[in-house]
Order: sequence, then structure tokens, then C-alpha cells
Amino acid sequence: MAVKLRLTRKGAKKKPFYRIVAADTESPRDGRYLEIVGTYDPNLEPAVVVLHDDKLNYWLGQGAVPTATVANLIKKTRKAAPEASA
Repeated sequence: MAVKLRLTRKGAKKKPFYRIVAADTESPRDGRYLEIVGTYDPNLEPAVVVLHDDKLNYWLGQGAVPTATVANLIKKTRKAAPEASA
């Protein structure tokens, strides 16, 4: 079973809200997932990304492959984190 970290869409029409989930590659986009790893809300300015680092690191350690969008969100969040703590 190959696992991907990807977005699943929630929210109302024209007001998307996404969960970042660990899911089997054969599952549909909004279908069954293994665990929620974080959230992404593009409706706010600036967009809000919340990642559960322990869950994220666990799935990356297990060999889960993030999609391009999730990889960009992880990269931006980790880049912004040191600035917030400084």
C-alpha cells in the first residue's frame, strides 16, 4: 500500500477548506484516508496552514510521498516557522 500526503476538499461551494491527509494512492480525493495531518484555509488573508508536526514526521518517515501542492505548503510553513520563533 503506497501512501500519499494530499489535500481533501471540505467547505461550501466557492469557499474551499482543505485537510492535509495521509491516504492510500488508490483512494478517491475526498474518500477514505488514514489520518489527518493538518489543514489549509486559502480563504483567509494570508492563507493559514496548520501542520501537526509529529503526525507529519511520522508519515514522512514511513515513506509517504507528498503531492506537489502539499510539498509546497510544507516548505512554506517550515520556512516561516523559524521567523516566528525569532
